[in-house]
Amino acid sequence: MGLFLLWFFFGVGILIQAVYLLVIFGKSAFYVGSKSQSNSENEEGVTVVICAHNEFSNLKDLIPKLFEQDYPAYDVMIVNDRSNDRTKRLLEQMMEIYPKLRSVTIKYTPAHVTSKKYALTLGIKVAKNDVILLTDADCVPETNQWIRKMTAPVRNQDKTFAVGFSGYEQKPGFLNNWIQFETLLTGLYYLSFGLWKRPFMGIGRNLCYRKDFFMEVKAFKGLWHIEGGDDDLFLNQYASGRNTAIILDPEANTISKPKETRKEYLIQKKRHLHVGKYYRGEDKRKIGLYSFSHALFWLGGIGLLIYFGLDQSWEHFSAVFGIILLRSILVTLIFKAAEKKIQGTKPPKNIWMLDFLYLGYFWILGTISHQAKDIQWK
Repeated sequence: MGLFLLWFFFGVGILIQAVYLLVIFGKSAFYVGSKSQSNSENEEGVTVVICAHNEFSNLKDLIPKLFEQDYPAYDVMIVNDRSNDRTKRLLEQMMEIYPKLRSVTIKYTPAHVTSKKYALTLGIKVAKNDVILLTDADCVPETNQWIRKMTAPVRNQDKTFAVGFSGYEQKPGFLNNWIQFETLLTGLYYLSFGLWKRPFMGIGRNLCYRKDFFMEVKAFKGLWHIEGGDDDLFLNQYASGRNTAIILDPEANTISKPKETRKEYLIQKKRHLHVGKYYRGEDKRKIGLYSFSHALFWLGGIGLLIYFGLDQSWEHFSAVFGIILLRSILVTLIFKAAEKKIQGTKPPKNIWMLDFLYLGYFWILGTISHQAKDIQWK
């Protein structure tokens, strides 16, 4: 009975993983659609909105880069959220240099309202233009085509949402390599399902939508008490295959500064994973089924290797090991192809090993995040 269960787990894991890797993730890895148009007939005004809490050093680098964008009609709104560093003074100086830079200062957050959503709502409310493009203070656009390409579907195709990718700077070390892998895997989830007309999330580091829609639906209604989710939970409620466009173009990406210590990274990921429990049931299954089949594959495969090794049944041992090896090669190829399409950069190292480590990462950190009650933005 035990051997049957191991084969059953292993077989089910193989089948589901094959569907995800070749069919679903393959939508991004083998993407052949046309890139977003670099020129557009409708150059409607765009407001870039950024919430910042004690981000003096990041804003000092970001603001000049924002005004290098190749787009004729845009302004930048910085929401200074309760900063106690030199952010306010920096913004005053920068506004003298860049006439299209505006700011609003938040001195306190009302009770029972999460700070990031309050800051974002206020920034969008006073935004000059209807097309809103979001990023974070620790992000920078990859190219000067960012505004043009990220907003094109909203301006020209009557889309409500445009969802882009935001990666992290590549640095030496295992932690950064893991961040590259986990970020790419997350991107494969939401970009691929979006390309299949089943969008369920996006990231606030690279997201576009209309102000009118945001205000009309009272975007954070029912979400004020949740720390985080100002991006993915909003999309989870309102995004559909008809109103959402996926921007798969390295020129439309932003890039962020990665966490450099395990503690900082775990705090960040705990916040991200915590929000997932509020997704719709269907969308939880999109992520959960991959992770569940991933666990079945590895646990069943390792169990079979141990069983046949102890039994000295080397023919069966070789067959199981061969299947595991083939899947590891497939994962590596899919991730390398996806990295090229999404970011156009070098893929993470030792993808096969990171894929195995993901088994513990998802189930352990995911369980901790699901039960956490001490989640904070800043």
